Amino acid sequence: MPTYDYECDACGHEFEHFQGINDPHLKKCPECKKLKLRRLFGTGAAVVFKGSGFYQTDYRSESYKKGAAADKKSSKSSSDSKSSDKKPAAKSESKPKKAAD
Repeated sequence: MPTYDYECDACGHEFEHFQGINDPHLKKCPECKKLKLRRLFGTGAAVVFKGSGFYQTDYRSESYKKGAAADKKSSKSSSDSKSSDKKPAAKSESKPKKAAD
């Protein structure tokens, strides 16, 4: 359900009201109690993706994407070098030692 902006033509009071799209428009001003209230055009019916599945920062600029790709490559190469350091050590430990007779 969207949030709509309202303004009273009599007293100039502005406020937001959370209501469904099919709900009737408010007509009476909560401040001066006159029937001069009107709903404003604006961001009331706009869609803002918020929550666990959508983020406002999902659509980044090209420069940000290039920087993120460079960071990903550098972290991947550093993790590859760390894993290659561990492999030879594991091989040397798995060799059985010869017992002296």
